[in-house]
Amino acid sequence: MENYGTLTFDKKAMARNLSKAVCRKLIAVIENNERLDAEIADEVAHGMKEWALDQGVTHFCHWFQPMRGVTAEKHDAFLSFDDQGLPIARFSGRQLIQGEPDASSFPSGGTRSTFEARGYTAWDPTSAAFIFKTKKASTLVVPSVFLSWTGNVLDMKMPLLRALNTVEDRAFKLLKLFGNRSAKFVRMTVGAEQEYFLVSKDFYEARPDLMITGRTLFGKSSAKDQQMEDHYFGAIKPKVLDFMADVDAALFERGIPAKTRHNEVAPNQFEIAPLFEEANIAVDHNLQAMEIMRKIADDHGFALLLHEKPFAGINGSGKHLNWSLMDSEGNNLLEPGAAPKRNIQFLTFVGAILAGVDKFGALLRSSVADAGNDYRLGANEAPPAIMSLYLGDYLANLFNELEKGTSISKSVREEIDHGLKRLPTVLADNSDRNRTSPIAFTGNKFEFRAVGASQSTSEPAAVTALILAYGIDTVLEKIDKAKGEDITAKAVEAVKQIAKETGRVRFEGNGYSSDWQKEAAKRKLPNLRNTPEALEVLTSEEVVALYKRYGILTEEELHAKQEIRLEAYIKTKVIELTLLKEMSLTGVIPAMLRHTSTVGDAVEALGAASKTLKGRLKSYGGIVDDLYAGVDRVTAVLTRLEKEGGTLKQAHFLAGQGVETALALRAACDRAETVVEEGEWPFPNYREMLFLL
Repeated sequence: MENYGTLTFDKKAMARNLSKAVCRKLIAVIENNERLDAEIADEVAHGMKEWALDQGVTHFCHWFQPMRGVTAEKHDAFLSFDDQGLPIARFSGRQLIQGEPDASSFPSGGTRSTFEARGYTAWDPTSAAFIFKTKKASTLVVPSVFLSWTGNVLDMKMPLLRALNTVEDRAFKLLKLFGNRSAKFVRMTVGAEQEYFLVSKDFYEARPDLMITGRTLFGKSSAKDQQMEDHYFGAIKPKVLDFMADVDAALFERGIPAKTRHNEVAPNQFEIAPLFEEANIAVDHNLQAMEIMRKIADDHGFALLLHEKPFAGINGSGKHLNWSLMDSEGNNLLEPGAAPKRNIQFLTFVGAILAGVDKFGALLRSSVADAGNDYRLGANEAPPAIMSLYLGDYLANLFNELEKGTSISKSVREEIDHGLKRLPTVLADNSDRNRTSPIAFTGNKFEFRAVGASQSTSEPAAVTALILAYGIDTVLEKIDKAKGEDITAKAVEAVKQIAKETGRVRFEGNGYSSDWQKEAAKRKLPNLRNTPEALEVLTSEEVVALYKRYGILTEEELHAKQEIRLEAYIKTKVIELTLLKEMSLTGVIPAMLRHTSTVGDAVEALGAASKTLKGRLKSYGGIVDDLYAGVDRVTAVLTRLEKEGGTLKQAHFLAGQGVETALALRAACDRAETVVEEGEWPFPNYREMLFLL
C-alpha cells in the first residue's frame, strides 16, 4: 500500500510541492467547485513539473476524450532555453491550463470543415494529473476537456462535467429541503465493473479479425465452452493471477482503487471491479485501467479483449455502471436504512430516477448504442434493449402500494436457516438481485448493466446524471405544488404521484423472456434493438429540449454527436464485412478447396467403394458454393451501400441487410471449419483460444 498513488499528483503531492495558500486554493477548486484562479496556475505547473522530474518525466501531454471512443494525447517535452541559450526544463501555467492540438482529424459531425484545424484542450483540475511510464519513457498526463475554436464541444468529458454539476446542484437542493444543514455538497459516485477476455497473443496475432475488429467474425463452437458453469468464480489460473497482481500494482500506483477480481462465466473471461469514486474521477480511472490492462496483458503474452462479443455462442463482456449519490459527510443518499418506508428522503431520490427513466429511457438506451454492444444486448446474457427498473420485492411492493393508495406493509430482514449452529447467521436482504434488468436497485445503489465493456463510461454516466436531474426537478415541482406546510407530507404526496405515473417502467420479472417483450410493447416502452434505431433518439424534440434546458449540449452539438456515432457504426460494419470477405477468400475458401481436393482424390482412388465419400464430396461442393455466394453477397452489399443516401439510411441498411449478409457468410465459414482437418485450418479455433493461455 505504500506505493498507492505515487504516480498521481494527489493531495500528498500537492502538499509537498505547493505553498499552503496555493494548495488550499486548488483543493477548494477540486472539492468545493470554486472557480479556478488563473494566478495560481504558474505555481501549480511548477510544482507538478518538479514532482514529475523527480520521477524521471521528460514530457507532458493533455489527455482528452474525443468523440471516437478512445483517449487522445500529444506529447511535448519540458525542453526550453534560457537567456543564454542553454536548455532548461520549463512547464508554465499557460501550458498547464490550455493546449492546442490539431483538431482537423478528430470527428466533429459536420460542425467544422477539415481545413479548420484549431481546437483547444483545457485542464480539468478535478481529475488528478498522473505519470504514464513505459520501459524508456515517462510522461506527465493532464486530464482535459476538448473544444473547437468556435466553442463547440468536441469530446465526451465536457458534457459529463456539465451533467454532473447539474444533478449535484439539484440533489443538494433536495437535501436542503429536508432540513439538512451540515452537508456542503452532493456528489454522484460511480464504480464500473469491467469484464474482459484474455487470449494467447500468438492466437490473437493469427486471427486478423480479432486484431482489426476485436471479435471473431466466424468460428465453430467448442464442444465445451461455458455450459458446465465451472469457470464462474472458479480457481484463477496462476498465470492469470500473476497478470492480475501486476494490474493491481500498476493501478495502485495511479491511485485507482481496484478491489475485486474473479473468473467470469465464459472460459478465459474475467472481471475487475473498483471501489466507488466521484463520477468524473471514476470515468477517467476506468479509461486508464483499460489501457493499463492492455499493456500488462501484452507483457504477459496475452491479448486483452474488450469487445462486447468477441466469441459467438458464449457470454459477451459488459461494464456494469454502479452509481449512487453521496453528500460531503459521506452519507449515501440511496441508503434506504432499516425502515425504507419511513425514509422519505430516500424514496424521493428513487422517485426521481423512476421519473427520469420513464420520460427518457430511450435516451439512456442510446448512451450505450454501438456496433459491438448490438451483439450483446438482449442476448440472454445481458439486459434487453428495453429500459426498465428493478427495485426488488420490498421497494416494488412499496411503490405499488403508493400507486394504489393502500397502506404500506411492513418488512424485516429475515434470517436464513442453514441448519448449522457453528456457522454465522446469514441475513436475507429485502430483495433478490435481477441480472436481467438493465437498471437495478441493488441495496444502496443503482446498477446500469447495459454498458459495453469497450465503451467509455462518460456517455452513460452523463445521461444518467442528466435524466436524474430531470427527475429531481420533477420531484421538486410536485413538492412545491402539494398542499400544506409539512415537507414530509408534501414529499410523500409527490412520491405517490410519481409512483402512479411511472408504473410502466417498474418490472420485477425476467427481462430475457419473450413475454416481457410483449408486455413492454403494451406498456409502450421503446425497444430500440440496434444502434441506428437508438441514435435517432438523440435529435428528437424532447431530447434536444432536455439538453438545452440544462445547458449540456446545443441542438447543433447533438446533431453532430448523432452524426459521429452513426459514422462510427457504418465504418465498423464496413470494416467487418470487408475483412470477413478477405478472410473467406484468402483463408477459408483455399482451405476448403484443399480439403475437397483431398476427398476427391480419395473418391477417385476408391472408385465404386466410395459411396459415402461421394456424398460427402457433394456436400463439400455445396459449402464451397455457399462461401462464394456469401462473398458475392458481401460485395453487393458494400456496392449498394454507396448508393444509400445519408448516414442514417446507410446505418439502417447495414443493421438490416449488412448483418444478415455477414451472418450468412459466417454460417458457411463455420460449416467449412467443421469438416476441414484441424492442421489445415488457417486460423486458431475457439477451443484453442478459450482454453489455452
